[in-house]
Amino acid sequence: MKKKFLAALLAVFIALPAYAGTVKISSTIGPVDAGIIPLLTETYKTKTGVDFTIAKAGTGATLEKAKTGEFDLVVVHARALEEQFVADGFGQNRRDVMYNDFVILGPKEDPAGIKGMKSAAEAFKKIAASKCEFVSRGDKSGTHIAELNVWKAAGISPDGDKDEWYTIFSLGKLGNGETTIFANRLNAYTIMDRATYLIKKKGLRIVPLVEGDKILLNYIAAIEVSPKKFPKVNNDDAKKFVDWLCGDEAQTIIKDFKVKEYGEPLFFPNSDEWNAKHK
Repeated sequence: MKKKFLAALLAVFIALPAYAGTVKISSTIGPVDAGIIPLLTETYKTKTGVDFTIAKAGTGATLEKAKTGEFDLVVVHARALEEQFVADGFGQNRRDVMYNDFVILGPKEDPAGIKGMKSAAEAFKKIAASKCEFVSRGDKSGTHIAELNVWKAAGISPDGDKDEWYTIFSLGKLGNGETTIFANRLNAYTIMDRATYLIKKKGLRIVPLVEGDKILLNYIAAIEVSPKKFPKVNNDDAKKFVDWLCGDEAQTIIKDFKVKEYGEPLFFPNSDEWNAKHK
């Protein structure tokens, strides 16, 4: 009887995932608030026993926090900042994981007359010329960087102190959701990632007016914090997690992740491994 009990107990332990450490993730806000990062980490935890902590902030702040060595992995979406993070020795092995896109939202009545335009830069020119109110996160987040890229393409440098029509949302650091709600309250134009729009869509009076321009694509990547720079980081588990993120199981989870009310995908798989098989 005792042998049978011990055998049964051993079988239970064998069935449990082996204990591993905790991966500390510093992530941009959107994928966390949308629910895809929590879903992916919980799925991986169930499979492996690896635990996660997730801190969220705009991409600029996310990378700055990771420069302290207190995180093992970053999830971000501003390519120039990402490449600088790696070049400065703070990160390694940047890998594409998923993407969605930004849309230019605005009032249904569209006083600037941008609806249906194919060029985001030309749409921004019309907004500036009409002096219709525009809301910016203004916080060096990935969304703000994307906005600045469009203004640069338009040849315009709006100034929140001088241009009355250009409003910098003082609480933009809270994320895209709060920025969308603020722009909606003002019935103003803004640029926003599609996932946030879909999550907040119910009850909004601002709507997508310009979309589909390549400059509006929003690529989300994972970067390991460098163990050479910070020997105490949990690089072993972080790397294994990113390998899994880029594989078929996680990429399929990303592909199937939708807003139930509308049946629209929030993100699209984009790892090199996925693209090699499916594109």
